Amino acid sequence: MPVEGGSSSGSASAARHPKQKRKAHSLSIRRTNSTEDRSPGVQRGDMLEGQDSKLPLSLRNNLLDLFGQIEREFENLYIENLELRREIDSLNERLTGDGQIIEGGDPTKGALKTKASHSTSQLSQKLKTTYKASTSKIVSSFKATAGSRALCQLLKEYVGHRDGIWDLSITRSPPVVLGTASADHSALLWSIETGKCLLRYAGHAGSVNSIKFHPTEQMALTASGDQTAHIWRYMVQLPAPQPPPDVSALCDDDQDSSDREEGEVDGDGPCEVPTIRVPTATLKSHQGVAIAADWLVGGRQVVTASWDRAANLYEVETCELVHTLTGHDQELTHCCTHPTQRLVVTSSRDTTFRLWDFRDPSIHSVNVFQGHTDTVTSAVFTVGDNVVSGSDDRTVKVWDLKNMRSPIATIRTDSAVNRISVSANQRIIALPHDNRQVRLFDMSGVRLARLPRSNRMGHRRMVCCTAWNEENQSCNLFTCGFDRQAIGWNINIPALLQEK
Repeated sequence: MPVEGGSSSGSASAARHPKQKRKAHSLSIRRTNSTEDRSPGVQRGDMLEGQDSKLPLSLRNNLLDLFGQIEREFENLYIENLELRREIDSLNERLTGDGQIIEGGDPTKGALKTKASHSTSQLSQKLKTTYKASTSKIVSSFKATAGSRALCQLLKEYVGHRDGIWDLSITRSPPVVLGTASADHSALLWSIETGKCLLRYAGHAGSVNSIKFHPTEQMALTASGDQTAHIWRYMVQLPAPQPPPDVSALCDDDQDSSDREEGEVDGDGPCEVPTIRVPTATLKSHQGVAIAADWLVGGRQVVTASWDRAANLYEVETCELVHTLTGHDQELTHCCTHPTQRLVVTSSRDTTFRLWDFRDPSIHSVNVFQGHTDTVTSAVFTVGDNVVSGSDDRTVKVWDLKNMRSPIATIRTDSAVNRISVSANQRIIALPHDNRQVRLFDMSGVRLARLPRSNRMGHRRMVCCTAWNEENQSCNLFTCGFDRQAIGWNINIPALLQEK
């Protein structure tokens, strides 16, 4: 999780609680004699001499390398298929032999041999299935998608932070901008349409772990590793919009998810932009890292969550500490407020999350949810009476506030889940994973899609947070990760639900 001190990627990731990282599965490209047998004196340029082409030599060399990789991939698949066929032939011969023995053998041993033959037949069928799957997977990645409707379209990439981005949020009132909180001790505001950085907040002395916007005013709330939360005002002027890029890809489970190198994101940070260094208010009652913060409905109070195992409730106007919410046995990881009611949910490393009710000023009730087996990384409210929780135990659970004994739906994944979000209108859950994937589910646990991730798009390292924006009859999803960038996606909700 976010750190208290330094701004380097190494220090920030070292302080995060260890998780098992899994690289996305990809077909291995083995080196074959198609390249090694080439004479050292023969250069790419020599191979292309005499060919009538107007392409630059460097581009032609790149194309040659790409086609060479494709050729080697198919060559490897061809060799694997030959081996599988030999295995199938061998098993078929064994099956034939077993059949002959059964017919002319001892009747008392027929049942035993039949059982052995059945087991061999199952193995043969499994090999055939593997053979079909290995060939269909590579073919599916080359299928034409021009006639298909794009479910998830890349909107914009927001590059400028100098360290990992822990959190992001969208303003609730005009002007609509994107806010990002980073381990580089800063928070940035971005134009969603152009990807231009509009404002920089540099008032914290530690990693900025969370950012949330006031419901109606141009104010932001940030929580930091310096053990404080800051409230600061901003004024931005949106630039003229640019035409959207023509980049799209299907959110298909069969899509090739080729890995990119986990290098650094290009760019030396945002250009010279207005910088705010002094907050309007500072909230500093915590004795540990302030990991998250949020506005209560109406914007007159805020809640903060900390590694000191407590959450604090403050009055915004006076910065007075109203309540200290204690009860968790380990560090808090997240906090969230209900959009229309005075409810707060806090999550913790103690594998639980708690619901705090402030609707009655005289009674502050609390309910404990126990359903996960590892750190609860986040728990968020939906527009209805549900809470959705995500955990390092690789599950996401949907709960009904009226019946908190057991979840009404459980989503099981292959990687730890970070800060989730739920769309307000369609109630679609966006799951950011440690393995760099982002998946979409409905409230009943049905998987809808996976965001594209290839050499051209997607995150290079773990995805930390997601946030929805459903303004102007469009649905955009924003993701951020420890690769120092945030990405905006346009989600075709009608097509997504139709695919379901």
